Amino acid sequence: MHGVTGATSFLFTEYQYVGIFMVAFAILIFLFLGSVEGFSSKSQPCTYDKEKTCKPALATAIFSTISFLLGAITSVLSGFLGMKIATYANARTTLEARKGVGKAFIVAFRSGAVMGFLLAANGLLVLFVAINLFKLYYGDDWEGLFEAITGYGLGGSSMALFGRVGGGIYTKAADVGADLVGKVERNIPEDDPRNPAVIADNVGDNVGDIAGMGSDLFGSYAESSCAALVVASISSFGINHEFTAMLYPLLISSVGILVCLITTLFATDFFEIKAVKEIEPALKKQLIISTILMTVGIAIVTWVGVPSSFTIYNFGDQKVVKNWQLFLCVGVGLWAGLIIGFVTEYYTSNAYSPVQDVADSCRTGAATNVIFGLALGYKSVVIPIFAIAISIFVSFSFAAMYGIAVAALGMLSTIATGLAIDAYGPISDNAGGIAEMAGMSHHIRERTDALDAAGNTTAAIGKGFAIGSAALVSLALFGAFVSRAAISTVDVLTPKVFIGLIVGAMLPYWFSAMTMKSVGSAALKMVEEVRRQFNTIPGLMEGRAKPDYATCVKISTDASIKEMIPPGALVMLTPLIVGTFFGVETLAGVLAGALVSGVQIAISASNTGGAWDNAKKYIE
Repeated sequence: MHGVTGATSFLFTEYQYVGIFMVAFAILIFLFLGSVEGFSSKSQPCTYDKEKTCKPALATAIFSTISFLLGAITSVLSGFLGMKIATYANARTTLEARKGVGKAFIVAFRSGAVMGFLLAANGLLVLFVAINLFKLYYGDDWEGLFEAITGYGLGGSSMALFGRVGGGIYTKAADVGADLVGKVERNIPEDDPRNPAVIADNVGDNVGDIAGMGSDLFGSYAESSCAALVVASISSFGINHEFTAMLYPLLISSVGILVCLITTLFATDFFEIKAVKEIEPALKKQLIISTILMTVGIAIVTWVGVPSSFTIYNFGDQKVVKNWQLFLCVGVGLWAGLIIGFVTEYYTSNAYSPVQDVADSCRTGAATNVIFGLALGYKSVVIPIFAIAISIFVSFSFAAMYGIAVAALGMLSTIATGLAIDAYGPISDNAGGIAEMAGMSHHIRERTDALDAAGNTTAAIGKGFAIGSAALVSLALFGAFVSRAAISTVDVLTPKVFIGLIVGAMLPYWFSAMTMKSVGSAALKMVEEVRRQFNTIPGLMEGRAKPDYATCVKISTDASIKEMIPPGALVMLTPLIVGTFFGVETLAGVLAGALVSGVQIAISASNTGGAWDNAKKYIE
């Protein structure tokens, strides 16, 4: 039960700090948006259609702030509930592992699925309720209504940022600290109860991989829904007040939930898993089945819910789109997601040559291993980028910015299945930790390790989805920003834009440097503390005395909370500062630059990490 209390107390501490930040940022949003018309409460002509009158800017400011807070709360909730489910699931998986691999797999997988459905349904429900409540005030002014709804996406992703960074620093500091001293210096097995950092390590898996991942995917999901809704509100759907067609993004997600329900049954009920080697294929089938079923689902929704021909706002003019073109936009995003998933799997699973080559290179020491690992990560960027590029080209040429937003939604439509196979990783990892700490027989540890090796790959697949969809979402939001700021073209050849591009491309590196340094210094503290305990507590190695777990947990907690603020502030404040001092064109350059370089770092770093982890398992 250490794990449950540890994870909960950490999240509460983290959310207190983040809560203060949220309130401050909400006030900022209100001031920035309200001051547009000097806080007047008079109605004014609409931005895109000057004949009509729209609700005042003050109203939009109030409602945007509300939806920002709604998004933030939903995001926090999805991370927190996911982690609660996971902490219960860990021990159950360990117990089921006594009966065999198949039983343990079902428990771990079902727990992941519970989290996936909870998150997808939560995000959808809150958004739908918010739209309907805001409609009571806005009435026919849909342009203002959906502009206010965008706050939801911002809230979701800003929380995800802190959850990801805070959780990531926590889990990595504990992991490095525990393994460096325990495995390398003292030569005791991983997750051994004599290791003082073992509790911090198990808590970290929940906080970083589950709560972080949950918030992260929710953030992408909320943003792509909002981006699509904003563009639709100034297209024919919004102008003619076609509510069903307007909510097309939400329809995609809801069909996605139904599809994932059917898909999950394939892993747990239709086919029983008997042996270890069936685990990874079963998880892979999940992706394929959900994608195929979803393609059919999208076709039905598009045919029923959207008129056969309509117009989409495209930088100042309305572009005519047919419903089959819209179907292709969503479909291309969906299949691009599958491709990214499979490429990730190929590069990070120890069943294929890339990881085996990395493992092989260890024979000549750590240096060659590092070189091979980095090369693998960089090489794994190639195909996903082409997949993203093709889906951007197709969806943009069919339906402009709306196409890109729904392509991102297509990629995220099977989010419940994606999260199920993703949360499965940390759950089975911790089940192994519990087995080791409780001193169960080595058969059980072997079974949980087999579950866990598949889990490392699926965690990388989950990250792949998050990265791919985030790239599409950022582009859609960038498009929304450019059309809202009334910039007709972003010209790379003007110095204002170009300096923006080059500085923007640097930002992900700056951000990564901050987070890596934070992890490094926290891990250093952790190593010193673990060494101190091994050297000063008599009888610790023989198992007569208990280590002081709490101090290690505190080190991780303090480090991650202190260190998550600067990277977070960098991301949130850059657009405000650049826009205020250098103007909109430079800001457009900065956003484009950060998007382009961020995707590359993200994919390569994620895959290098997953590959090294599995190479280690392959050697063991």
